[in-house]
Amino acid sequence: MTDFIKSAVLLLVLLNPFLVIVYLVDLVEKLDQESFSKVLIQGGLIAAVVFCCFAVVGDFIFSGIVQAEFASFQIFGGVVFLLIGLQFVFRGPVAIEILRGDSKHLAGAIAMPVLIGPGTISASVIIGKRLEVLQACAAIVVAVSISLAIMLALKSLHDYVRPRSEPLVKRYIEIGGRITALYVGTIAVDMIMQGVRTWAGKF
Repeated sequence: MTDFIKSAVLLLVLLNPFLVIVYLVDLVEKLDQESFSKVLIQGGLIAAVVFCCFAVVGDFIFSGIVQAEFASFQIFGGVVFLLIGLQFVFRGPVAIEILRGDSKHLAGAIAMPVLIGPGTISASVIIGKRLEVLQACAAIVVAVSISLAIMLALKSLHDYVRPRSEPLVKRYIEIGGRITALYVGTIAVDMIMQGVRTWAGKF
């Protein structure tokens, strides 16, 4: 049971709903509660299925199907997230809106790259190694569900507070956006360095 809780907490920390909600601030402002809930839950379901697949199949996806080293994924994923972090620093939340593309595909865009990333996929592989298949999938579903519930609660709080104190909300978004950019950039560099160290260890 301890491993189950540790696994769920690991993924929940990497999903970090308090930062992801800032990542999705343009959707929080534009969509009503019902529409936001719909696309967020759809994105969460997509992410949960992907995480479960990586937990069950693990490294075989990279070595057997993709026929590439996991280190390559870490480096490429790190570069992608580094670019996202830099865009967020210089352009703010509008950068994420541009990266997500057409609003008709919001659920998939929320799943990737907002929820599904090098860190969360790596955590899914670790969870799959730590727990049995059903327990691993259950831990993933629990972590994703808690993350979605927190984000929906934050959306409700935003809609309640914004008409009464819009400057406060904007200040939170500004501060949260900077923290998000620092967090994403730091994780990105760390993923790149981990990939490089793995490759260097082969020579």
